[in-house]
Amino acid sequence: MSATNTAPLLALERLSVRYGGVTALRSLDLVVHHGELVTLLGSNGAGKSTTLRAISQLVPAAAGTLRWNGGVINGLPTERTVKLGIAHCPEGRRARQSVADNLELGAWLRRDRNAIRRDLERCYSLFPRLAERRTQAAGSLSGGEQQMLAIGRALMAQPTLLMLDEPSLGLAPKLVAEVMGALSNLHADGLTILLVEQNAQAALDIADRGYVLEAGELSLEGSAAELLGNPALREAYLGTG
Repeated sequence: MSATNTAPLLALERLSVRYGGVTALRSLDLVVHHGELVTLLGSNGAGKSTTLRAISQLVPAAAGTLRWNGGVINGLPTERTVKLGIAHCPEGRRARQSVADNLELGAWLRRDRNAIRRDLERCYSLFPRLAERRTQAAGSLSGGEQQMLAIGRALMAQPTLLMLDEPSLGLAPKLVAEVMGALSNLHADGLTILLVEQNAQAALDIADRGYVLEAGELSLEGSAAELLGNPALREAYLGTG
């Protein structure tokens, strides 16, 4: 889906992050427009997760500017970024309680019970496996089901921007296709998504644009079609020249 607004929803301007004396992210420029699905690619340790954590204010920016709808959000409390509409679905599945209770936890800042119930049913429609297991202990779900639950919980916050960190990690190809299909449907419905992935093929198949990080620095950017056709990216991430 192409963006209709000229001003970016999210803009990172020369963003740098350090852990002690180590620079994890160096002078990154990145924009996400309203309605886009943008993917951030790279190998382990490239700085992809750090980028999402900086946007969510889980780690401070050492330099640079984070903008949300044009306004600077550097230094905001993490809870405030959630209220702004930024939902962060991190790597790893640490689900507790029942499936239904876990989903409702995603709506902890909301008060309209009728709207919460509607969004709960929307999650069940998006992920029918969760509907079948709504009373089941979330920790007993398969890895793929736990990933669906994590995405559903993030959606319950009614985000303007959904950020996902490696949603395909450890999943069988069939489940990867199912999760990516759900994200594609959300994108088609107008949700803005920033997707961190190592599975470049799966991510670029559904993305509008992409960025590639190497050792904390931007190495490539372009449309999904341009990146899929780039020989260096194909050799590094798709196993073809």
